[in-house]
Amino acid sequence: MTQDPFDLARSAADHIARATGVDTHDIALVLGSGWGEAAGLIGETTASLDAADIPGFSAPAVAGHVGTIRSALTANGKHALVLGARTHFYEGKGVRAVVHGVRTAAAAGAKTMILTNGCGGLKEHWQPGTPVLISDHLNLTATSPLEGATFVDLTDLYSERLRRLALEVDPTLEQGVYAQFPGPHYETPAEVQYAKRIGADLVGMSTALEAIAARSVGMEVFGISLVTNLAAGISPVPLSHAEVLEAGQAAGPRISRLLADIVAKL
Repeated sequence: MTQDPFDLARSAADHIARATGVDTHDIALVLGSGWGEAAGLIGETTASLDAADIPGFSAPAVAGHVGTIRSALTANGKHALVLGARTHFYEGKGVRAVVHGVRTAAAAGAKTMILTNGCGGLKEHWQPGTPVLISDHLNLTATSPLEGATFVDLTDLYSERLRRLALEVDPTLEQGVYAQFPGPHYETPAEVQYAKRIGADLVGMSTALEAIAARSVGMEVFGISLVTNLAAGISPVPLSHAEVLEAGQAAGPRISRLLADIVAKL
């Protein structure tokens, strides 16, 4: 019989508490492509764990993602759980695996979930390296992390309060709707135009399922994307993962500092 996902999350949280010496974490972050440097800026790293040693986690399957889970003490005395190991829907491990990190963070006590990603932009003035606050999402994966008769209101999924705090740090930040496609292939130009017509400003392969899972366990959600490329049909050049990594590396120091300054306000 498959283990209950919430029992597995509690087992993972217990392992993290023992290994880090921190009984309760206050906030959690999932660091996507381009955001990894933030782990060293949000506070003093007090413990770093190999994700593969923690129940339910595995080594990352995507270049550009680290395989560690860190506990950090922020300048204002909060404990942050930094999840560098993200499982993507396209890896075929199931939706439970995709949201295991979020459920583990909640079981570890975190009340705030910060989700980051690298994505394609649908607005031509959003050049590679542009950070964009996520105001809402379109879940185009045709699935949900919720099972059974679990009805969760997603009206205000991406916290307006946290977006206001981010705008205090950088008033020039723009906001947009993020569409999660299943991947791993990039979207076709027609799919990008479809997403645009139904309200998307950003397209990627993560985040939405995690956000739903976070809200379902009562967490306040903050999402921010890094535009690593213009989406298919908008970009004049073919898309490549190397381009994503290059844009993330170029923008890394600036956006990581931005994220650290936002965390400092929490």
